[in-house]
Amino acid sequence: MRADFADRYGPWAVVAGASEGLGAAFAHRLAGQGLNLILAARRARPLADLAATLPTHTIGVHADLATVEGIRQVVDAAQGRAVGLVVANAAYSPIGRFVELDPAESGRAVDLNCRMPLALAHHFLPPMTARGRGGFVVMSSLAGMQGSPPISVYAATKAFGAILAEGLWAELRGTGVDVVTCVAGAVATPNLTGVKSRPAPGTQTPDQVAAAALRGLGHGPRVIPGLAMRVSSALMSRLLPRRTAIAVIARASRDLSPPAATG
Repeated sequence: MRADFADRYGPWAVVAGASEGLGAAFAHRLAGQGLNLILAARRARPLADLAATLPTHTIGVHADLATVEGIRQVVDAAQGRAVGLVVANAAYSPIGRFVELDPAESGRAVDLNCRMPLALAHHFLPPMTARGRGGFVVMSSLAGMQGSPPISVYAATKAFGAILAEGLWAELRGTGVDVVTCVAGAVATPNLTGVKSRPAPGTQTPDQVAAAALRGLGHGPRVIPGLAMRVSSALMSRLLPRRTAIAVIARASRDLSPPAATG
């Protein structure tokens, strides 16, 4: 299993947003499969601490992936290395009523949550298709399946990521390159703990979500980790009227509080 995974998605993987939580879970999972890692995040110390725990060769990139320069740093770190897997995990979520948000915060969410996976896809997918193998994971959220106050901007950006990944999955079928979007519900990360007063029903660990995302490669365009979240997704997207679905997510999110969460 390990050899097959490394042959298909190695020898190098890029994990964007890798300092802790879900990104760190991806790093441990991929290192366990024998992949060397390029880990990118804004915070240098957690990145270095994580790299020190991993058994494979690791390059840490201390960069703000919401900027053109930050993306360039990742691209430079990957120069000359055969990157066979990219995990677009970094995300930013401004919390609060839209009319009260700083436009710069909304812009940052778009830059990180939309432009980042788009830029990584443009850079890394063409070489993967030329080699005839590889994988690309875009982390999305159940929040992106309907309007989600008071995280309306975050939800909209997560809808973008999911739809982008599904389109790329269709375009790249038959090339040997697998694309999947992982549409996660609540994940017990330090960021969520910092902004939500109590865990949501069906909350999963970062390792559970990372494992589900990686298992989803090659098995369709979308994976939703956890039975409770799959049931919730079906209910919200297929059975409830749209205005009811929005009201449900608004109630579920009412205990969110600033400061904004980052990933």
